[in-house]
Amino acid sequence: MDSSALRSLQAPLKDQYRSTPDSALVTLRARGSLDDTAIACKVETGRALAVAGLHPATGGSGAELCSGDMLLEALVACAGVTLKAVATALEIELRAGTVSAEGDLDFRGTLGVDKEAPVGFRAIRLSFALDTDAPQDKLDQLLKLTERYCVVFQTLNHKPDLSVSTTRG
Repeated sequence: MDSSALRSLQAPLKDQYRSTPDSALVTLRARGSLDDTAIACKVETGRALAVAGLHPATGGSGAELCSGDMLLEALVACAGVTLKAVATALEIELRAGTVSAEGDLDFRGTLGVDKEAPVGFRAIRLSFALDTDAPQDKLDQLLKLTERYCVVFQTLNHKPDLSVSTTRG
């Protein structure tokens, strides 16, 4: 896809969202069911069932997916798609590229071994390796806009309002 095709695809959506801002508000959903035989959760991905379980550092076998890995994978996916869209819009030719994310966890917090140890990632690093002849100023702009428009990056960077609830049945 080239920049004019991307603009043509997105133009009617942008016009609609400008004229009817409420139409841009979309609620995304995820759903899973608790496994009745293991400490696991079966997550419906729309394409397949992803079974998440305990990380080996918390006693898991490693046979199931780790939700921390899935979080990093979601960041990689979103950042990669965003970078590709921004590169297309800016007409930056990318011959190839890889996206990587890594994060540091202290499992003492997760297991309740040390109340001072945080639960969750202490740090996450996102990086891109790009095969391109684009000048550095264009790459700087590409990175800045990718960071700005990547939904997962921005969600992690600016904590959303969170709530938890339970019902019976």
